[in-house]
Amino acid sequence: MISVYKIKPKFQKLLQPILVFLRNIGVSPNQITIFTIFFSIAIGVFLFFGIENKIWFLFVALGLLLRMALNALDGMMAKQFNLQSKKGEILNELGDVISDVAIFFPFIYFESLKTEYVIIFIVLSIINEFCGILSKSMYAVRRYDGPMGKSDRALLVGLICITLYFTDSILTYLDHIFLLGSFLMIISSYLRLTKSNRNE
Repeated sequence: MISVYKIKPKFQKLLQPILVFLRNIGVSPNQITIFTIFFSIAIGVFLFFGIENKIWFLFVALGLLLRMALNALDGMMAKQFNLQSKKGEILNELGDVISDVAIFFPFIYFESLKTEYVIIFIVLSIINEFCGILSKSMYAVRRYDGPMGKSDRALLVGLICITLYFTDSILTYLDHIFLLGSFLMIISSYLRLTKSNRNE
């Protein structure tokens, strides 16, 4: 199923020089993860202020791109430098959920978007990550199947924010966009569970 996650290997290759630099100055995977959590909360704050000042929407879009890089870097560093740990794994999984909630929550304040649709989107994003974790607990394989996985959700919000910077016309369609995103997350969660016993 199509997903931004499919291009992860190429994205990681681009980040390799940054990874080496961070490790050389003593940065650890867990430090990157913790920073990413607080950075994601900051993105949520930017999104909230974007309602009144459009320039913040650009900051959100750029911030989401940086968040994707940080999410990749902590895992890359842990694997390449043999710094994997149970604490780091727990922190990473919990951090992803906290970050998603922090970024999506400000959409509740968008008057053109029904609050219940935002809540459904947030709940399904948590369930989606749980399905991936459940797969690992049962079959030792963490599933990241799309559509509308973590990276896909970040891309969706980023595109919404870029569009909002240029025009308000997309506000009319936000309900439909979030409903479609929620439907795609249901498919993603189903795939993560049904493919749990496969290594593909």
